[in-house]
Amino acid sequence: MLRKKNQIKTIHSSLAIEHNSLSLKQVTDIIDGKRVLGAPDEIQEVKNAIEAYRLMPQLDAFKEKDLLKAHGLMMKDLVRTAGHYRQEGVGVFNGEQLLHMAPPADQVPRLMGDLFQWVKSTDVHPLIHSCVFHYEFEFIHPFVDGNGRMGRYWQTMLLSRWKGLFSWLPVETIVKDHQQDYYNAIAKSDAAGESTIFVEFMMDCLLDAMVNYEPQEEETSDELHDKLHDKLHDKFPDLSEKALDIVEILKDHPGLNAAEIGEKVGISERQVKTHINALKAKGLIVRVGSNKTGYWKVTFE
Repeated sequence: MLRKKNQIKTIHSSLAIEHNSLSLKQVTDIIDGKRVLGAPDEIQEVKNAIEAYRLMPQLDAFKEKDLLKAHGLMMKDLVRTAGHYRQEGVGVFNGEQLLHMAPPADQVPRLMGDLFQWVKSTDVHPLIHSCVFHYEFEFIHPFVDGNGRMGRYWQTMLLSRWKGLFSWLPVETIVKDHQQDYYNAIAKSDAAGESTIFVEFMMDCLLDAMVNYEPQEEETSDELHDKLHDKLHDKFPDLSEKALDIVEILKDHPGLNAAEIGEKVGISERQVKTHINALKAKGLIVRVGSNKTGYWKVTFE
């Protein structure tokens, strides 16, 4: 059940990044075979993604033909060239602004062949080489459409061949929560001429996903939040509502930093740090690991 829930989140988040407007419930209903009212192409996107993720265990992450097969499923009935590399030039735009002009179409087969040859032979750690593959894939932009979802899908493929848990860990949800940062990391890596910035961003997303999506966290619900809030309020009546909100946020998202918490609560980073110091003083939260790579543990049950 946990794997199914996380895969639903993955599909919903990946398509939401590509501007699919269907809700998580609608995606769940489609997966469960129920009728859903929505734009036909958006419903088709969900059905295609379901089939692509179901096929994942049968694909070889190091075979180019399997990437084309997966794209054929992911983009079936959405683009004429599903399952084939593009035969035309493409660019990534933000409105009228060109963010990235992909290499010429006649270079795509050579570049993709080189990328697969590298990932098959490299001795770089899978956490790193999967991120590098993801970035280089987006730089090449080998398809007319579906490059974003396929890049994220194939990174999951590479990671799941190293550790099986990555086949259901919803990294896409973290990327969606930091969507603009995702695009910024790609743009900055483009400007730098190498993938380090993007790799660091994706490593943070992977860490966040592992911290936030342990099985026990999946049991969190609005009712549990209400109970926690009431318990905290009764035991610590001197704590502000914002401080209580921070505890609840850290319960579900222990990897967030002060700036990200501030965005969720609606206060400044400085105010967040003040509240965190008060919560630490009362023993409600403790820091596990370093300031850069660690996370917050809520000790109050």
